[in-house]
Amino acid sequence: MSNKYVFEMKDITKAFNRNVVLDGVSISIKPGEVRALMGENGAGKSTLMKILGGIYSADSGAIYMEGKEVSIQSVEDARKHGVSFIHQEITNIPEMTIAENIFLGREPQNYMKMVDYRRMKREAQSALDALGLGLDAGALIRGLSVAQQQMIEIARAVNEGAKILILDEPTASLSKSETDNLFLQMKRLKEAGVAMIYISHRMEETFKVCDTVTVLRDGSFIGTRNTAETSENELISMMVGREFNNMYGNKRVTGKEVILEVKNLTTDKVKDISFTLKKGEILGFSGLVGAGRTELALALFGIDPIRSGEICMEGRRLNIKKPQDAIRAGIALVPEERKEQGLFLSHSIAANLTFQVLPQFIHHLRINKKREREIVDEFKQKLSIKMASEEQASGELSGGNQQKIVISKWLAAAPKVLIMDEPTRGIDVGAKSEIYKLMHSLAEAGVSIIMISSELPEIINNSSRIVVMREGKITGILDQAETETSQEKIMSYAVGGENLVC
Repeated sequence: MSNKYVFEMKDITKAFNRNVVLDGVSISIKPGEVRALMGENGAGKSTLMKILGGIYSADSGAIYMEGKEVSIQSVEDARKHGVSFIHQEITNIPEMTIAENIFLGREPQNYMKMVDYRRMKREAQSALDALGLGLDAGALIRGLSVAQQQMIEIARAVNEGAKILILDEPTASLSKSETDNLFLQMKRLKEAGVAMIYISHRMEETFKVCDTVTVLRDGSFIGTRNTAETSENELISMMVGREFNNMYGNKRVTGKEVILEVKNLTTDKVKDISFTLKKGEILGFSGLVGAGRTELALALFGIDPIRSGEICMEGRRLNIKKPQDAIRAGIALVPEERKEQGLFLSHSIAANLTFQVLPQFIHHLRINKKREREIVDEFKQKLSIKMASEEQASGELSGGNQQKIVISKWLAAAPKVLIMDEPTRGIDVGAKSEIYKLMHSLAEAGVSIIMISSELPEIINNSSRIVVMREGKITGILDQAETETSQEKIMSYAVGGENLVC
């Protein structure tokens, strides 16, 4: 890695109206360096990178490229200076070919000033081959996986001659194998001298692929550490502004009394599923993307039709054909996609939080606003929800606070079984810790939790038992009280190891 900086941002300040989101932040990175940019939601990470990427302009401060001050006032300015931004949301155009997407807005021309499609395809194919992607540059984008489309955006950056690559939550929608391939491509880019800024809430990934970490808090620079010389707890403490000793809170709670029993459950997407859930237990469900975990949750909640099998609650057989049946039986679901499936984003916090218990305080078609406020205040305190007022639109909240609203909505209905599908996806570490502690306090109070997660440390540190699925079937149930559980052991069952039921 060179001793010279590929870019420097000095004393960057940015405010929206009177809200200062960046207050004199400075950051500098060398060629071939992979820098993690971390902080809680609202810390200023995205704003800082949008200034570097030409989406926003700084109110004050300076940007230097290889020692020379430059002006970045647009995305085109950023590209001219070698900055490429790989956003979390894919920006490819589905009806165009891979080559057309790679050269979008800068198509090569022939002597007649017309698009030179042959040259465009040839150079696009070269960019794809350089990353070892095995894709045909003439193929349409439509039908490609999220991971493949993401690699095409990286190929575009390589073709543009990017010196700085900004990766915003790049693994949020990727499977483990796709994530491993992304990391392989990052290693190749690093060896080629490309500097990368990696934004992710996944601490494990930070230590795996990043050389250094810069932490922001409340719009201010807190510090930069070498990943080899720091720890998860130190970084979290820097992010939240207080000493942080345990990410996962209390020890796992192991129940004894069986509250839910699933026998040979089969749908169009899962086959012959059998397991028990104990009272006050956190039962983890692990597996690769497409293993059937979410589909099982949808069946238990009455969304996916059950073809055969039984679901018993406290010894009584349930007939779940729709979500209302599950809710009446005491089953609640915090869905994987909270924005699309868990919230009415344009509605108020109060309306969202009290939605499931609305009949309790409606009298003669009028809402008892006093009772509504009491419920909102109760869960605002219990879950430490940060809001301007109960009438604030839920879509204006941070990801962590949105998740707390979804959880509160169901807790207000006093469920016996709470299914939580990817409960901390896209949430910063401070909010993650709060949700973990909430889960354990609920378990201690007798609520039984089914937790579906793609993050193995989350599964291992919160669950008493771990159910591993593959291709719609259970391949293993690991009891952590009886056997030592590791990420390697879970993955062996996730990819098709021998069945093990403990």
